[in-house]
Amino acid sequence: MRLLFLLLLAIFITNCKETSPFTFKVMAWNILHGANDIPNGREKAIEIIREINPDVILMIETYGSGKEIAEALGYNFHLIAPEGTPLDDKGTNLSIFSKFPFGERIDTEYPFYLGGRDIIIDNQKIRFFSNWFHYLPWDNEPEKMGKTVKELLEWEKNGKRNEMIQKVLPYIKQYAKESELIPMIFAGDMNTPSHLDWNEKTKALHNNLVVPWRATKVLEEIGFIDSYRAMNPNPITHPGITWDAEGKVDSHRIDYIFYKGSKLKAIKSETYNAFFNKPIKINDKEITYPSDHGFVLTSFQLLKNE
Repeated sequence: MRLLFLLLLAIFITNCKETSPFTFKVMAWNILHGANDIPNGREKAIEIIREINPDVILMIETYGSGKEIAEALGYNFHLIAPEGTPLDDKGTNLSIFSKFPFGERIDTEYPFYLGGRDIIIDNQKIRFFSNWFHYLPWDNEPEKMGKTVKELLEWEKNGKRNEMIQKVLPYIKQYAKESELIPMIFAGDMNTPSHLDWNEKTKALHNNLVVPWRATKVLEEIGFIDSYRAMNPNPITHPGITWDAEGKVDSHRIDYIFYKGSKLKAIKSETYNAFFNKPIKINDKEITYPSDHGFVLTSFQLLKNE
């Protein structure tokens, strides 16, 4: 009888392991000039990443620091740059870190602001893209510019950010079409507020303006999910600020982790933020913050086909 019980228990445990979705964490962080703007900044970035312990990092403003950070923490490292570029190249913006094996490269004509890599997670290929868009046009308080919604959207449309978006949209749409077979995570520093944070619920905060900011709206139209806002649907109680310069009124959520594909499910998302060169507390440990951007951390489940 005892033997039968143990056998049934082993079968139960095995079935649980087979059916439980695999969970992994993704971090998107602009580390600011390679985290080199404060003394021992790279070491501070390493400390922060070690405490957060993400499985994949989509990094912005890598600028020569990525290889050292990856080696210190034991990540596989991919530099988004033409093949053959030295991994410590100081002029290269984007990179990807992974605890999981890499698959194929995903190169674009615009590696300074979009590129990717396949990552194999629990035998499933997932396409990861690191992204940066230009900060112009920018205003700390766009609701106080005296513009109508239509005028704000025209102002947004005529800047460098929109030029970049138009250039990379064909790539984004191309891979998004395949996301049911190969899920896709698109993340980084978009340097724009979100239309989900300028809606009817928040218009009292924005001079009664409801603004469908195109930079984020276009991703929603393609079918991408904003992981932070999906997990934290109230932008008043959970603003998710990732940009906030000390001494100014310019708090915004401008860093994002988007995803697409029914095999992926966000289960938790949070943002961390601190003023540049001031302490941030993570796991009860205070670390001097080397960046002017906060970061986003999203946990995903990888769902199996029925």
